Amino acid sequence: MEARAVLRFARIAPRKVRIVLDLIKGKDVDEALSILRFTPKAASRVVEKLVKSAVANAENNNNMDRDSLYISKAYADQGPTLKRFRARAMGRANMIRKRTSHITVVVSEKKEG
Repeated sequence: MEARAVLRFARIAPRKVRIVLDLIKGKDVDEALSILRFTPKAASRVVEKLVKSAVANAENNNNMDRDSLYISKAYADQGPTLKRFRARAMGRANMIRKRTSHITVVVSEKKEG
């Protein structure tokens, strides 16, 4: 059995989120939360809330035991990109891409035995 939480259109680049997600894949939920609490990345706050949401979904919707949960999958896909322009010299303009992410965290129960 597994429970998931999805954050769509997060205003952080997927490349930056994947660095944080790789730290917690396969870890127990409590260990993952402590790793995220002490990781000095902006994405770690967003992912921490998402892990807590996935755990709450598992407990409340699927009657799963919190102590046996671990992060089975965690991935970030690219969302739509906001395009902005910055004025440059001699009347030119450069494009600024503000990237968004769709972040998914899946928690599962450990197999007993």
